[in-house]
Formats: sequence, C-alpha cells, structure tokens
Amino acid sequence: MINKKSDRPQILVSLDSTYIASGQCDCDGGDCACDLSPLAKLSSNIQLSLGMFETFVRVPNSQIMNLNDTYSICYGSHHKVAVLNQSALYLLNQFTHPHQLHDISIQHHDIDQTDLQTAIEELYQARLIAPKNNCSFHLQEIPETLTAWLHISDRCNLRCDYCYLPHLAKDMSIDIGRAAIASIFRSATLNGYRRVKLKYAGGEALLCSALIKNLHLYAQSLSKETDIILDGVVLSNGTLITPEIIEMLQTLNLRLMISLDGLSNFHNIQRAYADGKSSFQDVERGIKIALENGLIPDISITVTGRNAEGLAELIEWILEYNLPFSLNFYRENELSASHKDLQLEESKLIEGMLAAFKVIELKLPNRNLLGSLIDRANLSSPHKRTCGVGQNYLVFDYKGQIAKCQMQLYKTVSSIDEQDPLTVVRQDKAGIQNLSVEEKEGCRTCEWKYWCAGGCPLATFNATGRYDIQSPNCNIYKALYPEAVRLEGLRLIKYS
Repeated sequence: MINKKSDRPQILVSLDSTYIASGQCDCDGGDCACDLSPLAKLSSNIQLSLGMFETFVRVPNSQIMNLNDTYSICYGSHHKVAVLNQSALYLLNQFTHPHQLHDISIQHHDIDQTDLQTAIEELYQARLIAPKNNCSFHLQEIPETLTAWLHISDRCNLRCDYCYLPHLAKDMSIDIGRAAIASIFRSATLNGYRRVKLKYAGGEALLCSALIKNLHLYAQSLSKETDIILDGVVLSNGTLITPEIIEMLQTLNLRLMISLDGLSNFHNIQRAYADGKSSFQDVERGIKIALENGLIPDISITVTGRNAEGLAELIEWILEYNLPFSLNFYRENELSASHKDLQLEESKLIEGMLAAFKVIELKLPNRNLLGSLIDRANLSSPHKRTCGVGQNYLVFDYKGQIAKCQMQLYKTVSSIDEQDPLTVVRQDKAGIQNLSVEEKEGCRTCEWKYWCAGGCPLATFNATGRYDIQSPNCNIYKALYPEAVRLEGLRLIKYS
C-alpha cells in the first residue's frame, strides 16, 4: 500500500529501438535483414487527457518479473519493457479493473498529486494502461526505412566455415553499383520511405574500398535530391582495417560492422584465411585501429556449436572496450552443411549464452541490449515479422540482379532495370516467405510472439519445409528471453 509521500512511483522505460546500430542489424553471417521498425501503437490517435473522470484500464497480456526487493519488470506483447518500483506496481495494479482517475486520486491523496499525475502519464506512455474505450492495440507495419544489401564483391580473403558464398573472383562494377543505388531511391520515393539504409557487403567489402567511396558519394547526392535520409554501414571481417580506411569511412559518415566470433582459437576455428592461417590477431588489430582513430565498430558474433563455450570470455573482452555487439545464431546452408559441429545443440548453446549473460550482468553497458542479445529477436518493441525480407529489403548481387535475402543470392526476382523493384519483391510468392507471426503454427498463443516473430523464416524452412511454423530454435529462444528481459531491467535500474 502506498501511504507516504516518499513512496513516489518510479517507472523506468527502455527507449524505442526503431534504429539499432548494433551488429544485430548489420550481420555478415548471412542472416540479417534488420529494420524492425513497426511499434505497437494505439488504434486511434487519442491523446492522454488526465481528466479526473476519465476511465483507464491496465493493458492485457503483461507479465511481471521480480528483480529485487524494490523493483519489478513489466513486459508484454503490446507495450514497452518497463521497470516499476513497488509504489508504481501497486498503482498499475489499481487499473486491473477500470478506474476513473478521480478515484485513483482520492485513494492516493497522501501522494503529491503532481507525482501521481506524472506516474499515471508515464504508465500510459509505456502502454501499460489505456483509456477503457480505446484499450485495443494493433501493430502498424509501416517501416520508415528501405534497406538494401549491396553485394559489391564475392571475393574474400577468409574462408569462414559457415559462409554461404562460393567466393568467385567477381566484383560489382561502378555502373551497376550506381544503377542499383538509383533503383533503391526510385523504390524509396515511389513507396514513401523517409530513410534509405545501404549495407556494403561481400565477400570482404573492403577489398573494394574505392568502389564503396564512389557509390556512397553517389548515394549522398541522391539523398539530397530526394530529401530521403541516408544511412550506411560497411560489413567487414576486420582484417584489412587501416587508419586510411577509417578516415574514409568517417568522411563518408559510414558505420563499420566487424565479425568476431571469439577470442583466439574460438574465432580461428571458424574464421580462418584461405590458406588456413589464423585471423584473430588481425581482426583484433583492426578493431583497435578503428577505436584509436575515433570510430567505434559494431561487433557481430555468429554463435555455433564450436564457439558457444567461449562466448562469456568474448563478451567480457567486448564490454571492456565498451563495444556495441549482437549475438546471432548459425544458419546451415548448402556450403556449410558438411561441418556438422557447427550445429546448435540446445543445452550447449543455452549454457554458453547464459554464461555470457552472467558476464553482462556484472558489467552492464549504458545502452539498450534488447535488440542485440538473442539472434533474430528484437525485444525492444513488438513486431509481426522477424526481419524485412519481402517487405522493405532489397539484395543486389554483383551483376545487378535482385534477391529477397542475401542467403539466397542466386534466387533473383528482379533487377536494377525495374522501375520499382521493391514492389516486384513484395509480390513474389515463389521464394522465401516472411510470414506474419500470426500465421505461424506454434506461435499464435506464445507470450513472446510479437518480439520473436517466429524466428528466421529461411532457417525454419530449411529445417521443416514450411514457413508457417515456429522456429526450430524455439526452445532456445524461450529459455533465453526471460533472462534477456531481466538483464534490461537491471540495466535500467543501474542507469536510472
């Protein structure tokens, strides 16, 4: 019971993550389409009005987890993750049944009314309560960003065991690259996008650093012409980083994502040079060069059966340098299928991930981790689809052909000559189908469905032959999600 003015309700809320600068969105492990822009919104444009006789009710389907004697975390499919102290939780529970604000005010007359009004408004803004007659929420799938993967080179100096590429000696030409970027901006304009995100990838993209510079300068000119915001990232294995490369990226306002799968041998056993030489020391050097020259790289970690037990040590190293990171699960492909030890064994993977989470708990970073801790899940905001494949995502090969997903570069459905390639991609029913989680068997009644969205559709299809069913990693996800939410709650308390 709240009975003292000192018991001021406290509500801590994670920031929305419509844009995430972590490797979760810039992964070169062949499994990221990113840009999970849709957020849960009120079904109408109603504005909060704290009229004394207005009736509010607690939004359904929320879960409560105790964090300690003072705080609990509230999470659910239709609202933000929020940490509440005992006073705030008690206040929230008053709305389990519809209550007029007038009644709440009378019940809590011993609390400063300004504090009370602020707390009620914060509960509303966190989508934990809503007006009784406007309590229904729905997900509006209207992303603001059109993302494009530019496969500028199939060449690579590494031979990662889980890679899905044949590594042909082929590069994208300047003419094809410019035509690809022009087609991206055409589709963005025709479909009303406010932002374009370009991902320069390979192979090893930095083998074509001059091409990246040429293409991004062209993209910047189109951004000005169309008044569409431009974002760009280079996906790299980190071995070719030099101070000159970093200066170029900074001049072009390009971000950098580097793949690092472990320390020392945990990285080398799956990411070696073409001649078998270890690559860890060169990647470590590249990361440090970037930091020394003022560019903080995002770190993408591909978790496999080989490196799961080394995750805790790697995360400790990453947190020491305060680097943004993401943990992504290995996806089997035709070229990697012979490496059976890459497969994800459930208990081994969960054990490795929980050990990494324990390290994070001891050194919580000052950044939202909900979009980066567990593979394809974005726990920071609800969404119906796992990624942008078939919705707001284009993949260009070096010949200018367009696929829906980079892991299926060979399954092209359009080209740079199309007036609006995005519409063609959306209409394709033959290739990978990125269904709504509401269409997936085993997902419809799951409490995590609007955060998980059923997992990578391609991985599910490869394992089951179906797109309309939950991920083969479902048990792993369910074991890890509560722990990831708990970490975010502890992080919010630490930096409150």
